[in-house]
Amino acid sequence: MAKGYFVTGTDTGVGKTTVSCALLRSLGAQGRKVVGMKPVVAGSEHGRWQDVEQLTAASNVNAPHEWINPYAFDPPVSPHIAAQQAGVEIDLTVIRQAYQHLCNLADVIIVEGAGGFLVPIGPQQTGADLACALNLPVILVVGMRLGCLNHALLTAQAIHSTGLPLAGWVANCIDPEMLALQENRVTLEQRLDCPLLGTVPFGGKIDEERAMHYLDKLVSTI
Repeated sequence: MAKGYFVTGTDTGVGKTTVSCALLRSLGAQGRKVVGMKPVVAGSEHGRWQDVEQLTAASNVNAPHEWINPYAFDPPVSPHIAAQQAGVEIDLTVIRQAYQHLCNLADVIIVEGAGGFLVPIGPQQTGADLACALNLPVILVVGMRLGCLNHALLTAQAIHSTGLPLAGWVANCIDPEMLALQENRVTLEQRLDCPLLGTVPFGGKIDEERAMHYLDKLVSTI
């Protein structure tokens, strides 16, 4: 039976795609059949959605694009605004059906959310509703920078409120000048009710191939 994980973050641009792709490549290297899914994406570059392309490149299972990415919008705005501007309603049933199709093809499906956990995706629905519709354990990517403590703790609280298991968190060091990095990481280890699954150090442009080496604990749990 296929296993799935929902990757969310403390904000947009904190490394969800990097971590998702690193997981896919690491699990694929173990001989697993893996596929990445981005149910909703907003913000294209010349008609191309970079997150979706990176997830597809990191997967070793070929699947129809509409299963990997059911909803894609051009403007780099919140998904609910992009959908409204396009005259589209994001239907969780469509996303759930696409996910089930992927389950028939792969051993592991890594589902990357859009933005943060509570980003609106419809008039009443958020990314949390999407995670609940798929009923997946959640992996939280924390962008290590000033303000991350509050963002991480609030996001974890929101995840726990859904009843979904919080499988763990990844510290992604996105700010090379962050003060008290180690102290902040220790604070989150003490206060987040889930294990630290890996730390990705800053390295200029974050390279998912390098990130693989820092997620061994996470990969071993899947």
